[in-house]
Amino acid sequence: MEELITEEMLWDRIPEVDGEERASTYYELSARIYARGQYDEALALAETARDIYSTLGDSAPSEGLAQAYSAIGYNLNQLKRMDEAATAMSKAVEILRENKSPIALELACTLGEWWYTSKHYDKVVETMNECAQEHLVDGNEIGAANDLHLIGCAERELKNYERSIDAFKEARALFKRNKEVIHVARCDQKIASCLIELGEGELALETARKAVDVFETGHDHRRETFAQFEYGKAQILLEKFDDALATLEQVLSVVSEDEPKDFEFIVDVETRIAKIIRMQGRTDEADEIERRLKSVQETLDEEPQA
Repeated sequence: MEELITEEMLWDRIPEVDGEERASTYYELSARIYARGQYDEALALAETARDIYSTLGDSAPSEGLAQAYSAIGYNLNQLKRMDEAATAMSKAVEILRENKSPIALELACTLGEWWYTSKHYDKVVETMNECAQEHLVDGNEIGAANDLHLIGCAERELKNYERSIDAFKEARALFKRNKEVIHVARCDQKIASCLIELGEGELALETARKAVDVFETGHDHRRETFAQFEYGKAQILLEKFDDALATLEQVLSVVSEDEPKDFEFIVDVETRIAKIIRMQGRTDEADEIERRLKSVQETLDEEPQA
């Protein structure tokens, strides 16, 4: 059996080695310290490994350099430095793709999620389109469907609603073929959201209803609530104000019981309720709701203290 290498032994090895072996030692130390949750220290070690690999030029092992970049990315991600994390991971993916590494696709999918978190939606679309094609070539339809779903979410954020619907429909077809019932409904919910933005009230209502039915049947109450919200928005678009009010009040009764509370969502729901109530001539009630929401919104809009 190989001798178990301790962390102390790795530290002792550093002065004795150079080049590729020195870089790999720093990378191994970074991985162990990352596992302990000491992300600042692990980041510094991964950056040192990258710097050593970079000085080796063409003789540097590409996989080692890619590993160092991915380690930098994972540590930055844990430190909530999302833009920097995604930039580091993109370099790892670029190197691995050039070398046709089998782990390039997995890291590219992670990169797409990070670009989404950091709100670089154009880069999400670019990254995940490539992932979807690779997954389809590999015969991984669920992987491709997840990629397309994320593309749909990014296109929706970019307000490219028709492109978003196309992506969600492609994802839906793949999920349906694989009998992923909940994921089909997730696509329906988001398609309904886009249809509302395009003013397609009747189709949005029908699509949101399908999602509600699936989530209710599957006792997925959280997703059911969000699908009901889209259903209520479609009712507003169709000027079915009494029905919409009943739907939104039902949504509000559920989300107000959640812990932790999603105040941004609560404000969105109550703002729509206030508008309907005002249209019904219940001005005092609408004023009171909007007064309360203003206090919450002021807190949500405050910049966090450094």
